[in-house]
Amino acid sequence: WVLSGMLIPVILCGGAGSRLWPASREGFPKPFMRLPDGDSLIAKTIRRARSVAPDAPIIFVSGTGHGFLIQQAIAAMGDTGAAQYMLEPVGRNTAPAVAAAALWANAQFGDDVRLLVLAADHLISDVQGFASSVDAANAAAKAGLLVTFGITPTHPETGYGYLQQGDEIAPDTFKVARFVEKPPIEDAERYLAAGTYTWNSGMFCFPVTELLAAMQAFAPQVLRAANVTLAASKVRANEIIFDKATFQQCPAISIDYAVMEKALNVAMVRASFDWSDVGAWPALANTVTPDEKGNRAEGHHLVDCENVFVDSVRTVAVVGVSNVIIVDAGDAILVTHTDRAQDVKKITESLKLTQPELTKLHLKVHRPWGSYTILEDGDDCKVKRLTVNPGASISLQLHHKRSEHWVVVEGVATITNGDQVLTLKSGESTFIPVGTKHRLENKTVTAVSIIETQVGTYFGEDDIIRFDDIYGRT
Repeated sequence: WVLSGMLIPVILCGGAGSRLWPASREGFPKPFMRLPDGDSLIAKTIRRARSVAPDAPIIFVSGTGHGFLIQQAIAAMGDTGAAQYMLEPVGRNTAPAVAAAALWANAQFGDDVRLLVLAADHLISDVQGFASSVDAANAAAKAGLLVTFGITPTHPETGYGYLQQGDEIAPDTFKVARFVEKPPIEDAERYLAAGTYTWNSGMFCFPVTELLAAMQAFAPQVLRAANVTLAASKVRANEIIFDKATFQQCPAISIDYAVMEKALNVAMVRASFDWSDVGAWPALANTVTPDEKGNRAEGHHLVDCENVFVDSVRTVAVVGVSNVIIVDAGDAILVTHTDRAQDVKKITESLKLTQPELTKLHLKVHRPWGSYTILEDGDDCKVKRLTVNPGASISLQLHHKRSEHWVVVEGVATITNGDQVLTLKSGESTFIPVGTKHRLENKTVTAVSIIETQVGTYFGEDDIIRFDDIYGRT
């Protein structure tokens, strides 16, 4: 890479998206969930980043359990651009993530690169308007300013922070008079009427040296902890796996609190594009074109309904209701009045105490090697469909509390079963006794799928003893 002086995107892939349950789960959060148009927020964000910085690598900062999801999204898009993954063992808000990305970019590409910090879960339709605003922010960053993006409010919103617009520096670029916390509705209405306040988008453009200098001045603990973490971290190909012991010592603080609200060289680009942080189901519903009664439920059966949104792969029939959101994730169904959609978070908080598995994983669980789907989960057996991607394999492993019977239903599988290595085609099978080392590999160029029937006394994922794993899991 010869990137001196270039703009480098940093995509932050944190957050649980709890208000978008049951589609969003801890193991498969909001950036990766299927949108009504069949796309994902992470894919849309990657395309936006590539459109404004086509020759630069994208730095992704995510949890250790989500890095492979980004890689799978990139593969599905056919994106061949360069990427660097920074994987966090625990969440520490945005300031440590931005600090680590800035330190790495500065070491790799020099003092005059700029970082375009984006969130993986924002929805922006006007890509041309986005590019125009990025150009303005990049120009301000070249002049040494720490730049944030302000979104012109469309309604009084109490769920966003605000920026008060100061003096104009350049076209669409202003000083920031002050940062405002999420306001009560009376203040939000006043800000909307004033016309000099914008929503704080959580997107930034930073000259790397000025950012690091500001962090040294206003958040030295964050910068020091990020430095120590990078020095202690494991590097594997294009991945940096943060050392857990040192990263846990990073203060958990946002980049706004740590730097932006304290620094003097802060500017705001008043964005010329649409924007949503897709914080709850109504925002997703609004991405679908409604029918004449305001319903967004194509493919489902509605009778005497108004303003109903349905998201389900199964057919849903609804009669005589209005202003309702219905989401079916296969193992859980959400029904909420549109006006109460923000309270879905209360459901996830309750489930964490009573049925925590429903907040963590779906019936279909994504893994670095592919995915598995739970078909049956009983007291005496568990049945899954495993799909292994071309060139991938599960770990060499054994179980102490269950046996397994594997039937190949798609592709040609290479299976290690104890001392045997078998090549099985569709319709062929093998039995794996309790305590036997085994592995499923796909050495072909097409997907391999098996039906796995587990029989035993316990079927949890923690009854997996791994001996060899190409994905670094233990």
